[in-house]
Amino acid sequence: MSEFKPFFLGFGNGLKDSLLGITAIFRLDSETEKKEEEKQRKLVENQRQLRGMRTRPKTDNTQPAKQILKNMVQCCLLNGGIFWLSIFLFESYIIPALQWLTHLVFELVSGSSTHHSSVWYWMGPALSYVFGALWVLPLFWLSKPLNSLWFQEIADSAYRKNRGRPLGLVHISRGESVSSYVSRSIADFAFSVLLQAFFLIQGMLVGFLPVLGPLASLIHMCLLYSLYAFEYKWVNMDWSAPKRLAYIESNWPYFVGFGLPLALMTALPSSVFVSGCVFAILFPLFIISGNEANVSETNQFPIRVFRLVVWLTNKVFHKSTSKPRPQQPDVQNQSPSSPPS
Repeated sequence: MSEFKPFFLGFGNGLKDSLLGITAIFRLDSETEKKEEEKQRKLVENQRQLRGMRTRPKTDNTQPAKQILKNMVQCCLLNGGIFWLSIFLFESYIIPALQWLTHLVFELVSGSSTHHSSVWYWMGPALSYVFGALWVLPLFWLSKPLNSLWFQEIADSAYRKNRGRPLGLVHISRGESVSSYVSRSIADFAFSVLLQAFFLIQGMLVGFLPVLGPLASLIHMCLLYSLYAFEYKWVNMDWSAPKRLAYIESNWPYFVGFGLPLALMTALPSSVFVSGCVFAILFPLFIISGNEANVSETNQFPIRVFRLVVWLTNKVFHKSTSKPRPQQPDVQNQSPSSPPS
């Protein structure tokens, strides 16, 4: 059993970091205030030494902790207070109230409610479809870019609090052109999004395997959610996509444990939209956990679970980026004195 000990330790450390790292949100304010006070004190001392007089230090309005908390409140209000609550109210109160009202109308008009069940048989689903088409779907697609923007701001603020400036910005300050950095970032982002979509499909397909299918699908979702959470930090550390995937494959027990709580909580709701709300509310906490975590590395038995999706993504990218070269005119057999026909 000793050979399996690193796997169990890695899994346990990942699970512990995902849960205990969430408590870092309660330490953000105190840590930030201490850093701000220390910064202001040093600034005052430096100004006094340089100018020999008391000056009022300039205040820095960028406070990562407040920005993180603000974005987290916005995520909770949109996804929980508006999106999830509206679905809950419609299914739990509005639909039953309409069913009771139509039943009452049938009794008052016809004196009997025998036909109510047949009418409500199609009326109930029709109301649900209309609500989904006119409210749920538009709000779902509207929340996607807003959530992505807030997730990125939370991740950048948490990274700056712990590690300082992202390495990509450091490379720009050291001479890398902005256009080169932007094009490289866009290519990496597009590759990552397409790969994650393929991996999600792969995780859904392995769920149909007999006996071990549900477990394999759960492991896929754990790894995918861990990739989601850690990718913000790794991109700021200027890790390439192959390096990020290889790191997860080499230390998969840790990342299975890290992504397990979020995978289980998003699997509980039967509705895809409610599951998306749960993910959007909880995911910022796991972004913070990923920034705070120190990965327990195993590197003993890597699993190449991303190999197929990497191959598919490369195929799609090569096909989309490869363009036929324009045919060059054959001028070798033409005489210098005669122009080409």
